[in-house]
Amino acid sequence: MIKQISVIGSSTAQEGSEEYTFAYRLGIELARRGYIVVCGGRGGVMEAVCKGAKEGGGLTVGILPSYTGEEANPYVHIQIRTGMSWNRNPLVVASGDLVVAVGGNYGTLSEIAYALILGKKVLGYRTHKVEGVEEVRSIEEVLDLIHKLSS
Repeated sequence: MIKQISVIGSSTAQEGSEEYTFAYRLGIELARRGYIVVCGGRGGVMEAVCKGAKEGGGLTVGILPSYTGEEANPYVHIQIRTGMSWNRNPLVVASGDLVVAVGGNYGTLSEIAYALILGKKVLGYRTHKVEGVEEVRSIEEVLDLIHKLSS
């Protein structure tokens, strides 16, 4: 049963960009369906999905790079302060029952690799073309796949 969704993506996605908007809308829809959103807890896609999930009445978990948590976006409910910098990436994807990648750069690419190593299902929206990542084109497609995998 899928309860926690890890959402990974670019930390530089700006509000109003396609990636940010997609992640924000995804967060709302995941929260409405009762899923816990897990992410790296910082800006960009992470902020957008947390903002959407919080506004949708859901719970957000940020797995943060520092020991202090000062980099957490304001929409993170639960801060996991690792002190591990980029080495926290496997924890982000291991914490989800499924992973959704939205855009992204090298950090996202490493998280995709860890997710696949761990045998996680990875759905990708405008992200790296990697064997094992199932490309999705809409939030509805993401939600349909999650529903099918939960059944």
